[in-house]
Amino acid sequence: MRAEMQSVLREVEKAIVGKTAVIEKILLVLLAEGHVLLDDVPGVGKTTLALALGRAIGLRCRRVQFTPDVLPSDIVGFSTVDRETGSLRYQPGVVNDANLLLGDEINRTSSKTQSALLEAMEERQVTVDGQTYPLPRPFAVIATQNHVGAAGTQLLPYAQLDRFMAQLTVGYPDREAQVALLRDRQTGNPLDHVECALSRDDFLRIQDEIKLITVKDAILDYIARLAMASRDDPRIEVGISPRGALFLNRMAKARAWSEGRDYVTGGDVQTVFHDVCAHRVLLSRRGRMENAAVPAVLNDLLTTVPVPDWGV
Repeated sequence: MRAEMQSVLREVEKAIVGKTAVIEKILLVLLAEGHVLLDDVPGVGKTTLALALGRAIGLRCRRVQFTPDVLPSDIVGFSTVDRETGSLRYQPGVVNDANLLLGDEINRTSSKTQSALLEAMEERQVTVDGQTYPLPRPFAVIATQNHVGAAGTQLLPYAQLDRFMAQLTVGYPDREAQVALLRDRQTGNPLDHVECALSRDDFLRIQDEIKLITVKDAILDYIARLAMASRDDPRIEVGISPRGALFLNRMAKARAWSEGRDYVTGGDVQTVFHDVCAHRVLLSRRGRMENAAVPAVLNDLLTTVPVPDWGV
């Protein structure tokens, strides 16, 4: 693992104990210029993890508590009439002043408010009253949601889900991590001790380095064949989208960078495949009747689609 990632992990783990794997995955998504959806039960540290990452990377972090009364204008801003000139004046929203936007419990707000994030997540800009406003660079969203079925929650639209590069689960801590958590919070909040381990400029530099990672045509063909196989599988109603294939490529490049390589292998693609693709796949009626599970179906795709040598 690269030294820069190790430094960030050390800082984040001051606040989140025993979750090295998920922290590493989130960091890879951010370096690949993606967005993360943390899906889990309440109280496992999703919000704390996101805030700790923002501090450790040195990004300007803003938080929105998504409740039913949050409006789209709270997110993207709105126009008001200037009393002196009579012209419209733009009042920025929360995304205009954020490098890292923490959307807390995103599945508790209305679909209209959720959709306000679509342009920001995809194009790094917002449009209000016909005027387009670019967002700061970098810009990323870490959204949290509780399992659907909890009071006041609703399913995210597929278009929203597809804009998240990865959907991850934090999970409960093990016994040792739970004891450490209880001990560390006896007299204070460990989040207060998280320091910046990577400057914003260094973060942008790494993002640019990742873009230059070599991806041979054989690997691009492998990604395309995985996506096509998901669309042709009778157990799957909605397979991996073209956007999903692009995200898979970018995440694999970030993983190659973290391993100290300047090229992507088939193993990189396989390692990130589930995290990038599982939330994009919707099972068909046949798949549900066969009691198929998305992870098992994705494993079948990895087994049936031949893995190329990176240098072919």
